[in-house]
Amino acid sequence: MTESATGFMDAVLHDPEKPDQRSGPAWGAVISLALGTFGLVTAEFLPASVLTPLARDLGITVGAAGQALTATAIVGAISAPTMAIITKRLDRRIVMWALTLLQILSNVLSAVAWSLPVFLTARVVLGIALGGFWSISAALATRLVPSHLLRRAMSIILTGGSVATVCAAPIGAYVGDIWGWRAAFMIAAVVSAVTLLVQLITIPRLPPVGMANFRSLLDVAKNPMIKVALLVVLLVVSGHFAGIIYIRDFLEEVPALDIETISLVLLAFGIGGFFGNLAAGFLAEHSLKAVAALPALLIGIAAVSLLTVGASASASAIAVAVWGFAFGAVPVGLQTWMVLRAAPEQAESAGGLMAATFQVAIAAGAIFGGLLVDSAGVASAVAYSAVATFLAALTVFLLGPKRET
Repeated sequence: MTESATGFMDAVLHDPEKPDQRSGPAWGAVISLALGTFGLVTAEFLPASVLTPLARDLGITVGAAGQALTATAIVGAISAPTMAIITKRLDRRIVMWALTLLQILSNVLSAVAWSLPVFLTARVVLGIALGGFWSISAALATRLVPSHLLRRAMSIILTGGSVATVCAAPIGAYVGDIWGWRAAFMIAAVVSAVTLLVQLITIPRLPPVGMANFRSLLDVAKNPMIKVALLVVLLVVSGHFAGIIYIRDFLEEVPALDIETISLVLLAFGIGGFFGNLAAGFLAEHSLKAVAALPALLIGIAAVSLLTVGASASASAIAVAVWGFAFGAVPVGLQTWMVLRAAPEQAESAGGLMAATFQVAIAAGAIFGGLLVDSAGVASAVAYSAVATFLAALTVFLLGPKRET
């Protein structure tokens, strides 16, 4: 870390107005942010697990209902870089509480939605909360724990998303089948309410450290290392979603797995993501370049394995599990790189740019993957995943962090 970055960290971590410095690392607050991650990831992808009954109940097509995911991603991409600017004079804990309240509102509104416009409104509200949370969560982590514990804290925060990846879809589908899709959103609202309660208790007073503005956002965007990191985000995230969205179709067509086996393979993907997140937290303490490059490389290897030996049921299952493990490590590596190394003095602006790019990459990967599947078959989407993630890994190795952390 540069001397200026170290000075910034020291200033933040020894701010006498911060109560967390009198009582040590604020792990309770870190856990509350992990709960927030769990709730947001659950809410973002919950429509996918209840899409058919939702569309039937609202009297719309499945395709129209699926636009809810796109709406959330688009609004999240707008919210992420602007949230720190709009709320620049507010205590950061108040901002986090407000974002969690929006999350609750979105879930409740989704549960009572009587038409597509109402449901899309709920998803727009979620997009605001989603982009805002991802833009400031990493910056908050730098203020809740000392710098030598930051990677561990970020890993804990992102573990919430990994846990949601494992259980949100199957639980959502099960609840939707037993009690109806509206009940699934009400349960998500309850989870968010519990999260808010924990945040009210645990997050200390965090007055704004610097006044963010559009000029600071542009300054961060001009940072050469940030440009490289954002390119890597675009490549690895679009590559991941272009393939993984259609992985069920691949497993049905190539190894010809039945639905029960596919469910187990997807469960292995989620479990792999959980452990990948934990592994990334450990690896980030030893090599920033490795934790930024290896996950992308592993996704590329998994995609190539599906294309070459995917006809084997066991080979496909292993490849999908490795893919899940690798992508579980991606957010830890990229957030650590951008927030801790590339722009520590402007952590919220860097986090906002990353969150916006992440959402754009999700939408781009889904759209491009769909075009490939329709025109050239599902294998072509997996092939794009391989090419994009290999390019991401190569970019990190050639242009990424030069020194070990």
